[in-house]
Amino acid sequence: MSNPIIEKIDKAIIDVEQRLAADIKEADIEQVRIDIFGRNGMFPALSKEMKDVPPEQRRETGQAFNVAKQKFHALLDAAQERLCGGSTDENACDIDLTLPGCKWKAGRKHPVTIMIDDCVAVFRRMGFIVAAGPDMETVYNNFDALNTPRDHPSRDAADTFYFGDGRLLRSQTSPVQIRVMKSQEPPVRIVAPGRCYRRDTPDATHSMNFHQIEGLYIDKDVSMADLKSILLSFAHEMFGPKVKIRLRPHFFPFTEPSVEYDFSCIICEGKGCSVCKNSGWLEIAGAGMVDSNVLETVGYDPEIWSGFAFGMGIERLAMLRHRISDIRWLYENDTRFLEQF
Repeated sequence: MSNPIIEKIDKAIIDVEQRLAADIKEADIEQVRIDIFGRNGMFPALSKEMKDVPPEQRRETGQAFNVAKQKFHALLDAAQERLCGGSTDENACDIDLTLPGCKWKAGRKHPVTIMIDDCVAVFRRMGFIVAAGPDMETVYNNFDALNTPRDHPSRDAADTFYFGDGRLLRSQTSPVQIRVMKSQEPPVRIVAPGRCYRRDTPDATHSMNFHQIEGLYIDKDVSMADLKSILLSFAHEMFGPKVKIRLRPHFFPFTEPSVEYDFSCIICEGKGCSVCKNSGWLEIAGAGMVDSNVLETVGYDPEIWSGFAFGMGIERLAMLRHRISDIRWLYENDTRFLEQF
């Protein structure tokens, strides 16, 4: 017994193969798709005729119906691929290869990242290597091992971000020093750039998250003269040969003696201006000789080994170099500001 639906399907396959084998355009492919699968196309019409198929032919007819569907889809996809030069993406046919290409704007580094890279490059030339540590630290590494008294204000929850398990967000990059010294024997010569966190009230010069770069040098017979020469060399590399430095007595729990160091004002060259508050000097950060208690904590014999540590704020350096008056500009993601770097 003949099967009219299968006959119609076989005839339609031959017809579509011939139509799609010719030199076709996008509109021709779409017209074939409409004729086969459209609302008034062949397949919707054949679906209505399925109810009139004799019971003994329904299985055969249904299989032929499904196979034909896959066949037509394959023919349409193959035609689309030929038309689009090997791509099955329909949007590929909309590309005009004769048009000039689009020039994409290259990204740029953030000023803080630029300053970190520049600082690291300077210290690498002096023989320092880069060390890193986690942002989430233990109280021991952040305070105890650094000789910080238990009643020191920096331990207070009003100054430091604590977690429920007793850990904290590091308030300085100094814990990296502890991790490095506990993991290797001296000599040690590292710099540790990284992000720090403190409960500061944001203003023009303070932020709750900021960056530091900290240096540590442990060896035999290290002196304050070595520290001063490193800081002076850094100042010359970063801000030019005319920059001077000065060391002022200070106190830090992890260094003894401790100093704060200043650069001569790079704006007025030490003559006095509004930036340096007419003092001729700009405060940079702190430094000093590593306290013997810290050396003993990490297992170094202070009778044999000595060393210095220093640290400075990356944002502070970036603000000085680029004459930025408000630290918040560095974190507001204003493209008008960031595109200047």
